[in-house]
Amino acid sequence: MALFDSLFIRLTSRRIGQDSTGNTYWMARSRRDTYGRPMRRITYAGAPDPTTVPPEWWGWLHHTTDSPMDMNAPRKPWQKPHLPNLTGSAEAWHPPGMAAPGRPQVAGDYEAWTPGR
Repeated sequence: MALFDSLFIRLTSRRIGQDSTGNTYWMARSRRDTYGRPMRRITYAGAPDPTTVPPEWWGWLHHTTDSPMDMNAPRKPWQKPHLPNLTGSAEAWHPPGMAAPGRPQVAGDYEAWTPGR
């Protein structure tokens, strides 16, 4: 994030909280959106990547909830930890037999789709 943007947010907003990845969430003191609600902002811990925002904060950021969900609340067995978009990384999902970073393609294991078959 540009230095000016970060400084502007810190001067005009109050800090609401921080998530497990280090992103910090802010609410504007006086500035309002087109619906008259206080603007909610985020400063990213690293590169600006919206996929790093966990569901606990996504709802608050988009005015779906009035307060962020409790990140320390017990999780249901079917809930998995939030992961950012892994596309293009070594952890991205690849079909079996398809070449992936650090994994050579095995000949004959994967056949690409061709139109007209």
